[in-house]
Amino acid sequence: MEEEALLMDLIINPHTVPHYVSYSFLVSIILIAVALLVRGSLALVPKGVQNFLEVIISTLYQLAEDNIGHKWSKHLFPLIGTVGIYILLCNLMGLIPGFTAPTSNINTTVSLAVPVFLATHYYGIKVHGIKYLNHFLGPIRSLAALPLMIMMFFIEFIGHMARPLTLSVRLFGNMVSKHLILLVLAILAPAIVPTAILGLGVLVSIVQAFVFVLLTTLYLAGAVEEAH
Repeated sequence: MEEEALLMDLIINPHTVPHYVSYSFLVSIILIAVALLVRGSLALVPKGVQNFLEVIISTLYQLAEDNIGHKWSKHLFPLIGTVGIYILLCNLMGLIPGFTAPTSNINTTVSLAVPVFLATHYYGIKVHGIKYLNHFLGPIRSLAALPLMIMMFFIEFIGHMARPLTLSVRLFGNMVSKHLILLVLAILAPAIVPTAILGLGVLVSIVQAFVFVLLTTLYLAGAVEEAH
């Protein structure tokens, strides 16, 4: 099946650079440009773009601090905030005519889920050292409970290995289904509910970005907290 013709095709050959790659780079360029623009015009009383970004960033930071705690939230927030804003813009880009959402391709969502998975265990080992293995052994740790500890280790290991799969497939599946549903509704009622369709797309894009960020935060929080 041929790929849908999009605006970026005028600049980049989709057979050389796939849409999910070209639009991922476009999202990155937009974020960098906006960050430089805001940094060059910082004001004590925020307004315009600075005010809008501060609302998003403060919301994400509060989410990180509530779940991770003050000590480690300041270290982990750059990852959480970057992932959240990037996914949100990727999702919303699919609502613009002539554009596509990079997150509607499994390659993009996997490339987001794998770093989260690696960061989770990196910080877990950094905080706890070898004691990080206690997170995989269950609540009872004694010689008498060795069979239970072995069973819990394999259960936790499988659960942790499934995290990048569930993160990537959940985001990918929801973004593809959103695109298909909006396409069907637009065909059935092009002149009746265009605003409602757009509103639904914005809502789905925001919710899916939030779910990914929330799960990322909870995974990181579980890695750095003390094992009980």
